[in-house]
Amino acid sequence: MAEKVSKGLIVLARESRGYTQLELSNRIGMSQQNMGKIESGDIGVKDETLDLIAEATNYPVSFFRQDNEVYPEHLIYRRRDKVSAGLLTPINAKVNVIRFHVEHLLKTINASNPDLPLFEVSEKNTPQVIAQKVRKAWKINTPLIPNVVKLLEDNGVAVACFDFGTERVDSRCILTNSKYPVIIFNKTLLGDRQRFSIAYQLGHLLMHTGFQVNWERDIAHEANLFAAEFLMPEAEIRKDFENGITLPLLAHLKTKWKASMISLLYRADDLGFLTPNQKRYLIQQFNEQKLRRREPVELDIEVENPALIRRWISEVKAKQKLDTNGMASLLHLNTDEFIEIYG
Repeated sequence: MAEKVSKGLIVLARESRGYTQLELSNRIGMSQQNMGKIESGDIGVKDETLDLIAEATNYPVSFFRQDNEVYPEHLIYRRRDKVSAGLLTPINAKVNVIRFHVEHLLKTINASNPDLPLFEVSEKNTPQVIAQKVRKAWKINTPLIPNVVKLLEDNGVAVACFDFGTERVDSRCILTNSKYPVIIFNKTLLGDRQRFSIAYQLGHLLMHTGFQVNWERDIAHEANLFAAEFLMPEAEIRKDFENGITLPLLAHLKTKWKASMISLLYRADDLGFLTPNQKRYLIQQFNEQKLRRREPVELDIEVENPALIRRWISEVKAKQKLDTNGMASLLHLNTDEFIEIYG
């Protein structure tokens, strides 16, 4: 007898593994035509077919029987260039899987949503002004934010990570059904880029997800402006640029601000400390010394590790007396993947 499962979750499982419909149908010995009918909901799924799909996608059968729907709202990427759908689709799918986990954990521990300070961008309320207001609202009293991940988690933003499988996408943010904010970053990021990417996503959450945004606006640029002011406030960093910009200075400032040399160069340019010729010359130096691809290893900034979701998991495990296998089962994951994401 055909078992009712969510067609959306079959598609989600397939996409999260980077499989095309044809590839999954080949893996389970089914025609692509029938797989298409399953995913469109035209035919049901027999138990033995579901077992094969679960095995092929490395999800437990319970994953496909969840009462969850996939949606693409607020899928905001920070990416380096144009990225193909083939790269974005599995990232989007895995982000939705983590959204399911956050929603399930929040319900289990009865957590309330954080009171995020939302601000609408306007001619006077620029992204830079908003960044200053957020720093004030969160009582950030030092120019440098020592740990961006901890700051966000202390203010109720859930942060997670996994390997995106590409260096061309850095991070994303999403809201749960209950509008709980989640930021997810690429696990392969170096610490400086991780910090900026997370601040970039915070800008999107605070300036764009709660308002109607005109499609003509460059919200990516707005998020960049927010992140730069949030991490490197103008009032403090101007004095660092007053005596001229050189590569050795940028290297020194990287350790001071925990920001990449290239982002510091762009910050100096945005604040009017570089002429077009100076900027061109410095970028040429970056290229000649291959610093655009990889800044010096000895200047690497330590990666910041999320802890909030892990705390929720520990709370649920203690409350329900679960071991690792039981916790994985609760989140509809196989144990190996649960440990990979949250272990």
